[in-house]
Amino acid sequence: MSRVRVHNFAISLDGFGTGEGQSQEQPFGHAGERLHEWFFKTRTFRSMQGKPDGGNGVDEKFASSWERGIGAEIMGRNKFGWQRGPWKDYEWNGWWGPNPPFHTPVFVLTHHPRPSVEMEGGTTFHFLDASPEEALRRAKEAAGGLDVRLGGGVSLIREFLARDLVDDMHVVVAPILLGRGERLWDGQEGLEERFRIESTSSPSGVTHLTFTRK
Repeated sequence: MSRVRVHNFAISLDGFGTGEGQSQEQPFGHAGERLHEWFFKTRTFRSMQGKPDGGNGVDEKFASSWERGIGAEIMGRNKFGWQRGPWKDYEWNGWWGPNPPFHTPVFVLTHHPRPSVEMEGGTTFHFLDASPEEALRRAKEAAGGLDVRLGGGVSLIREFLARDLVDDMHVVVAPILLGRGERLWDGQEGLEERFRIESTSSPSGVTHLTFTRK
């Protein structure tokens, strides 16, 4: 059965999954790249950049599982880009260049739908004004029996958790304090009652938390 998964989602010690002040130059606002420094050193990330080598330890073990068995992704508009309201720049097709790393259909939730965009490498962005349940139905249909990944941002994952639509989740706690931004755990009291939770510490300083539906 198709499962709904979250991978490599980094938060600060005070629970923020992104900083304040997102812009075209700063996808994570004032957090910069600090939430993801652990990931940039892994073999998985360096391979995405066409580079050799990279770490092969605990962080790589978790980082590398993000793609296996995935047939579609759902993401929020703020992960796709920085624009708000009606689209002003239809030339903007995400942060990732002409060949995004997803290589599957990607469903972008937005109140301002636009035509689908086909990219290199098998990624096609579809823009939906839909409920989480409807988006998940569409994504599972496109995934053809494979799993669906929730790519973020914070509000999207929070909403899917609130509606009990997540089966597996990997959260990385980075040893930084952001103080402001968007917090993942707001409104998620009692989450531990629905999931088995395990933690793994890494020499890089991050802690990997895995949540598996009971």
